[in-house]
Amino acid sequence: MKKPAAPKKQAKKNQQPTVISWRFAFVIVSLFAVFGGLIIRAAYLQVLEPEMLLEQGDMRTLRVKSDAAMRGMILDRNGEELAVSVPVQSIWADPQLVIRNRHKIDERRWHALADMLQISPQQLSDKIGADDSKRFVYLQRQASPATVDYIKQLKIPGIAFQQESRRYYPAGEVTAHLLGFTNVDDQGMEGIERQFNDVLTGKPALKTIRKDAKGREIEVLSQTDGQASNNIQLSIDQRIQAVAYRELKKAVMQFGATSGSVVVVDVHNGEVLALANAPSYNPNNRKNTDSNRYRNRAITDTFEPGSTIKPLPVLAALENGTATMDTVISTGYGPVRIGGRLVRDINGYGDLDLTGIMRKSSNIGVTRLALGLPTDKFLDMYYKMGVGSETGLGLTGETPGVLREQRRWGEHALATISFGYSFTVNAVQLARIYATIANGGVSYPLSIFKSHKKPLGERVVSEEHADNMVAMLEAVVGPGGSAKKAAVPGYRVGGKTGTAKKAGIRGYSDDYIGSFAGIAPISNPRIAVVVIINEPSGDYYYGGEVAAPVFSAVSGAALQLLNIAPDANDSRITKVSGVPNAG
Repeated sequence: MKKPAAPKKQAKKNQQPTVISWRFAFVIVSLFAVFGGLIIRAAYLQVLEPEMLLEQGDMRTLRVKSDAAMRGMILDRNGEELAVSVPVQSIWADPQLVIRNRHKIDERRWHALADMLQISPQQLSDKIGADDSKRFVYLQRQASPATVDYIKQLKIPGIAFQQESRRYYPAGEVTAHLLGFTNVDDQGMEGIERQFNDVLTGKPALKTIRKDAKGREIEVLSQTDGQASNNIQLSIDQRIQAVAYRELKKAVMQFGATSGSVVVVDVHNGEVLALANAPSYNPNNRKNTDSNRYRNRAITDTFEPGSTIKPLPVLAALENGTATMDTVISTGYGPVRIGGRLVRDINGYGDLDLTGIMRKSSNIGVTRLALGLPTDKFLDMYYKMGVGSETGLGLTGETPGVLREQRRWGEHALATISFGYSFTVNAVQLARIYATIANGGVSYPLSIFKSHKKPLGERVVSEEHADNMVAMLEAVVGPGGSAKKAAVPGYRVGGKTGTAKKAGIRGYSDDYIGSFAGIAPISNPRIAVVVIINEPSGDYYYGGEVAAPVFSAVSGAALQLLNIAPDANDSRITKVSGVPNAG
């Protein structure tokens, strides 16, 4: 028997380990290291940088909601809406949701979405992109209600809608140059919309809320009240504006002109009742519109006024006592040499009184009046009437024109100024001059806003001489005058034609500006109207042919819309003295 082996097994069984295995030690140390690191990290985050955890939590649960503030309206003087904001929706996509659910989207719905957005399916995919970390991309801003309703029915995951507002202009191109327009973000870009953007734009009310994991609102943390937008009421009368634009557009097309402007001013307070330009544009749909059409020509474009400025040298002579209403000026029967250069009239008129000079638009007559004055007195009349100065409208882009100072004035330079050359004005500036004459010599700054308080005026011409000039301007429209087509049935009106060559790089070109500036009604002047027709083509380019008919139509309509009674038989204003055969 092999019994001696038993004690060896018993010894092995009773043997106890005295050293921990190195593997076991490694596991223990690793566990302690991991748990120690977690404890240290937790302590660091909880004690040293708790703000980061709060920020991460807030990013997931906090949201800021805003109640959109609609842009203020622009109204005409009678409260008619010229610019309003209408609610619309924009279509946007969450690229993350779209990409994750792209395989679930029926291709027919995807193609239908692309069709409604007027792009190809591939362009739609490119617009959303392949980056699933992006959460927002616009697909279409300010979509039509029909488009929004159709896309909602497609129920494509990741396609959502956002409430916005869109600017709408009921009068369209009629008021486009004055009002301007806004961009897709409802910010003013041109005209009144741009200049008074801060006034028209309100501040939305903000509310900070906390949402749960399912997107439900569970707590309102803070709330900030918004600021309502403000409406703006202009001095424009939409009815007169529409007539002015219609007649101007018709004349520009009829005479093949490059452009034109009409300005109507209330002479009692300087408020602009109409300001129109042609060609215009549709502010509701500016697609493919040349940016050159955005320019408000009535305030930005300057020109040499020609004969429309002739009332100023006549008034200067009356104001300084170098001429009276009975003064007779010899204009001769041919050109005269002034300062080494010829000054001529269309015809030879012989002797003319002041009324005859105005009626026949004699260049020689106003030249002799200008040269009979001290130079500073002659030019002072132009400055007092606002030549070279802004009108007070305050519209961005107004160019006041230029009357350059010279150390020594030659006779011919003064002569050319007297009949409307060698300096420039704009349409609103010319309208202010005639409004001052019509208002008895009191000048008001022009205003584009309706005011219930009469502005402070400045007397620049005596009432007597201003009234005499009003009567002289009536003679221009009457028999023997140069502006018979400016007559208004039932009303006494007056004004002055202008036909000026346009200056080019190499001197005066063959292009003309035909103009007419006038007032109505003569018995009690209420409005001043200026019509500018730029570069008429063909055989008709004189102001009496192209601009005077526009004045007639606009003035006639404006007087009726303002409920001004006809005064054709009114003789309250005494006719000015005249000389036999003066015109």
